[in-house]
Parts: sequence; C-alpha cells; structure tokens
Amino acid sequence: MKPTTTSADWIARSLRSVWHPCTQMQHHEEVPLIAVSHAKGPWLYDHEGQRYLDGISSWWVNLFGHANPRINAALKDQLDKLEHAMLAGFTHEPVIELSEQLAALTGQQLGHAFYASDGASAVEIALKMSFHYWRNAGHADKQEFVCLQGSYHGETVGALGVTDVALFKDAYGPLLRAARTVTSPDARNAVDGESAQDVALRAAKDVEALFAERADKIAAIIVEPLVQCATGMAMHDPLYLQRLRELCDKYHVHLIADEIAVGCGRTGTFFACEQAAIWPDFMCLSKGISGGYLPLSLVLTTDKVYEGFYSEDITRGFLHSHSYTGNALACRAALATLQIFRDDDVLNKNRETATRLMLELAPLLDHKCVTHFRQRGMILAFDAVEPDTQRASTFARRFFTSAVENELLLRPIGRTVYLMPPYVLDEEEIVGLAARTRKVFEKVIAE
Repeated sequence: MKPTTTSADWIARSLRSVWHPCTQMQHHEEVPLIAVSHAKGPWLYDHEGQRYLDGISSWWVNLFGHANPRINAALKDQLDKLEHAMLAGFTHEPVIELSEQLAALTGQQLGHAFYASDGASAVEIALKMSFHYWRNAGHADKQEFVCLQGSYHGETVGALGVTDVALFKDAYGPLLRAARTVTSPDARNAVDGESAQDVALRAAKDVEALFAERADKIAAIIVEPLVQCATGMAMHDPLYLQRLRELCDKYHVHLIADEIAVGCGRTGTFFACEQAAIWPDFMCLSKGISGGYLPLSLVLTTDKVYEGFYSEDITRGFLHSHSYTGNALACRAALATLQIFRDDDVLNKNRETATRLMLELAPLLDHKCVTHFRQRGMILAFDAVEPDTQRASTFARRFFTSAVENELLLRPIGRTVYLMPPYVLDEEEIVGLAARTRKVFEKVIAE
C-alpha cells in the first residue's frame, strides 16, 4: 500500500524546490505554507481535510468558486476541440467570441482586443501601444507616463516604471524608466471638512498642472479606477475619473484604465469605469476574466488607436507577441465566466452580498482600533490602528497566521484588512466570514 503523503511532506518539498512569489522565503520558518489538496466553491482544503474560506479569491482571481461545474464543463468540451493555436496568422472561435462580447460590454467604445497572459503583460502592452501610437501619429516626443502615488501596475520592468510602491520598486530603480507621479485621490487623504469628491478634485488639479506644463511630452496616464488595490485598497470618488477623461481629451494624453483587479464586477459594475460614465483609451483586464482558472489578460482599445497602426508599413504595426496569446482554453473559460454573469444576475446578487457583509462587519465601525472602514462593491476594507511601529510592521503576518488558525484565508496589505471574496457565498458563509474576521482582528490587536 502506497504511504499517504501528508501536508507536511508537500510543504517540505515545496520549500526545497519552489521559490514562492511576493515572499521573503525565510519568513516561512515562522509562517507555515498551506499545502492545498483540492478546492470547492469558496473553500480550499489541505491534505488532512482542514478547510479555509478563501476570503481574497486566491489573489483576487476567483469569481465563482473553485471547481465551478459550468466552467469545468466548458473547459472539458474545449479540450476535445482545440487546446491552443498560435494567434499570428490563425484565429479560433473562443478568441473571436470573447473579443466580440467584451466589445459589446463597452457599447463598442473599445472594440479591439490584444491578448497576453498576465496583468503586468497587459500593462506593458498598453504602455507600448500608447508610446507607438504617438510615434506613428508624428508626435515622437510624447514618451512620458504618469501614475498615481501609491500606484501598483505589475512587476515587469515597464509596469514597475508606473508603480509607486517602494517595496516592489526600489531594488530595481536603475532598470526603470521613471514615470511622473501625481497626487492620489485616496479618500483617506481628506482633511477636516473635505469630502471624497473634494479630495478627487484636488488630486485632479495636480494632474491638470502637470498636463499644462508637459502634455507635449506625455503619452499616457495610468490609473486603477475607483480602487488602488495594492497600496491598501485606497478608494476614490468616480468624479476623479470624469475629470481625468476631460483632462486627457483637452491635453491629448491617453487614459489607461488598469481594471485587472477592479474589473469583472469587483466594484459593483462589470467595469469600474462605468460608475464614472467614461471609457478610457486603453483598458487592461486579467485576474477574474477567466474566472480564476487560467492565465489570461488583454487590452481593449479604440478604433482610433487601432487605425493608427493600420498600414502597409510593417514598422507601423504593433509587433508585440506572446506564445500563448489568445489561448483557446483560457478564452473558453472567460466565455463561461461571462455566461454566468448573464445567467445568474451576478451584479445585483453581489450588491445584496456586499450589503450583508457590511451589516455583519458593522461592530468594527466603532472599534477604537479601526479607522477608514470603506466599501466599493465586493471590496471591503479597514485600517488597523497600531501605534507601536514594531507591532505595526508585523501586523499582516500575525493576522494571516491567526486567520489560518480560524479556517480563513485573509492576507492584509500592511495594516489594511480587506475582504474580496468569490461571488458565491451563501448566508452561512457570509456570516462566518464576517464573524471570523472580527474574531481574528480582536485577537491580533490585543496581542
């Protein structure tokens, strides 16, 4: 009889062979890995059957639960037809249908989809497209990019150039093409008497001043609409996006919307930009677009941008490529994901779930160690008050460890505790997620 391989066995093997992402590996001497055996719905299971409620959608990618039967069925069907074919010189049904459906969701405002496999790659594509478009249009001096304070857009070299999180960026500074940074519209920046809209308008004035001075040198500004996720779920008023669109039009600067994390219903509408009633020049999508099943990213852009590359001259074409561009399996998973949105009235149900989660977390609103409790769609967050600098620096690790002990997967960003669960929680799971979050917070803050 073959001996059972335990979680401890798998963990030991992983630590010997796998370099885990976004991790100081030495920390795993104190914070154990979780060896996942299988998953179902919002739950992850280890090899001993211990379960963990996936309160952050496995890094914001999972929308409709693990092992979703409808997405599974679509992938099984696709496997018998086509797993992959190069997209240069060839095409296939899943990539065509996905492109058409996404364009329809934008009201045909963004009608050309260019595919890659991860969010950072989508950002690279948008940056290169903007730069190259201006060159093709006879404005070769427009080479600069603008990002927001605290912005995060990925960890490839181009994406890091428009990222403003020192922890990820500083070590690679000599490799990067520096972007210009403008004030964040983060509503937590409000001074006495200011509303979130006031903060948005104040931040937009900073953009206008920069554009007035350097628009002839600036290709694009990139922003995560409504929520800057990696900087601690910094939320801003939709008015900021409206002003950005106006300023970009006035000064002839491209607007890149990084909807990699905030798209696909996370903020309450399918695209976050919808809440400002604007469309960008480039929209980056990834994470939830495949339901959390397979690596897939894409950039949607306008007819005007597309036509700027359309020429007999090959050097005017956009020659960027990835081997797995438009992978048929990933596109089929995305099509199944969009079908679930249509069939299950997901956006309306999400509003009910978000309201219920807010109600269950309400006891934290008046907690002396909680500040800036906030919510945008299915993203809920609050900041822990930790006056002691040393304790504050270990808050996230201590919270994660305690959460795991309570059958919960939550991974704070610094002192920001956030929930971004899959869209399939039932009543018991909603109540349990909130109750365990409160319990873990009370324990960690009292240590």
